[in-house]
Amino acid sequence: MANIGFVGLGIMGTPMAGRLIKGGHKLFLHSLPSVPASLIEAGGTACASGKEVASNADIVITMVPDTPHVEAALFGENGVAAGLAAGKIVVDMSSISPLATKEFARRINALECEYLDAPVSGGEVGAKAASLTIMVGGSERAFAKVKPLFELMGKNITLVGRNGDGQTTKVANQIIVALTIEAVGEALVLAAKAGADPARVRQALMGGFASSRILEVHGERMVKRSFDPGFRIELHQKDLNLALATARQIGVSLPNTATCQELFNACAAHGGAAWDHSAMVRALENLANFEIGQSVR
Repeated sequence: MANIGFVGLGIMGTPMAGRLIKGGHKLFLHSLPSVPASLIEAGGTACASGKEVASNADIVITMVPDTPHVEAALFGENGVAAGLAAGKIVVDMSSISPLATKEFARRINALECEYLDAPVSGGEVGAKAASLTIMVGGSERAFAKVKPLFELMGKNITLVGRNGDGQTTKVANQIIVALTIEAVGEALVLAAKAGADPARVRQALMGGFASSRILEVHGERMVKRSFDPGFRIELHQKDLNLALATARQIGVSLPNTATCQELFNACAAHGGAAWDHSAMVRALENLANFEIGQSVR
């Protein structure tokens, strides 16, 4: 059993840390504004700073919202880097910039420590069920050491390549998810406004080549008008910003990703930043002047 540090205990980090405690590991915890009482009751130890976490732990995991938060957690005053000693491993499981990740890894490596970027897919449901998909960038040696921890939190765990490649994979994942949500939304809005029962259309499509997890889960959300997150639109906006910024830096055009971001922006402008990302369909409904479930006149 290892001493594990965990920084960032939000809706994802809390159940992930809980799985590690249940796995028998000693956890040293830090989060703003505070460490959840449930984790302390389960046996975790609250720490006043990332530095204190890293001083006590052999492997330190960060799970925070965005690139600036990771930089602050690692390299800010009393951050994780200040408490590291040679041979320790830092694992960032946030979803952040692939290019910034490479720089963070370089700075951690300069302290004679290993760095893994290991963003996840699966949302709060996957975190609670320990069924997350984990995409990892870093050395095979560090991956082998941390893999038993990943297996307590997820199911589909892949070492993709070098530092930054895990984050690049997560960006690619979020492009596919956004574009598929948009396609499902377009199809159901069209079907509903044409007079078909959208629930039955979705059921029929689930048996064909158009079947997908998004049609299954988010198609149902669209039909039932259930847009409580889930995965918030504002978080998917952040991920698509990463995709578009990376694309600009390396000279790639992502036209449909940009379209999906504009649809998310429209939802946010209507007060929907905290809606589930399946609520992108509401922007499409506004364009059609028709809501799924509305009676055709």
